[in-house]
Amino acid sequence: MYPPAPWRLHGQLWLSLFGVGRGGAPGRPPGVCAVALVRYEAPGVLTYDELLVSRPVARPVRGVTVDQIWVDSAASMLGGRELWAIPKELAAFDARVRRSRLVDRAAWRVTHQGAPVLQARFEDASRFAPRLPFRGTVWQPGLVGEPGLDGPRSARLSGSARALPCRGRWHFAGDGPLGWLAGHRPWLSVRLTDFALEVGGAS
Repeated sequence: MYPPAPWRLHGQLWLSLFGVGRGGAPGRPPGVCAVALVRYEAPGVLTYDELLVSRPVARPVRGVTVDQIWVDSAASMLGGRELWAIPKELAAFDARVRRSRLVDRAAWRVTHQGAPVLQARFEDASRFAPRLPFRGTVWQPGLVGEPGLDGPRSARLSGSARALPCRGRWHFAGDGPLGWLAGHRPWLSVRLTDFALEVGGAS
């Protein structure tokens, strides 16, 4: 089982923007995409790790669409799929976050069905940034072939975080599900520290 909407979540997020040319990824339009690693922590309604790939959309609503996403929680996977048609799958995560006097360092490794997906490292000082609000919308076209979930759905996002640009380095396994990003370097990387997030709340 999973919690009812809205989900109130807390945690840490590392995100990088990549440019993808025409033909760079099967079934994806050219343009910018975001790849994020997230650690959801107490006192949120669920605690788990997550890897997602999203892109901006303008219609039918202005927001983002999540094209690929993995989590290490069955409750998060089922809830994401059934509440908002987000195509969550299960994966294994190894994340190490170290906080020094001035700089935080994080190292991530993700595998899917025993095969490597990516490795990533980050350095940031975002915990010294002021806390600022954010909001947005996730729009999903539906899960093809899954009765009751094959229609479009959307979820409102709102929250706050301490955020600053960070140093991010990614290595994508060429034969993994994100192999289409192998060799790409991020345009920009950002860390959101100690975020508070509500997913699926009232508009």
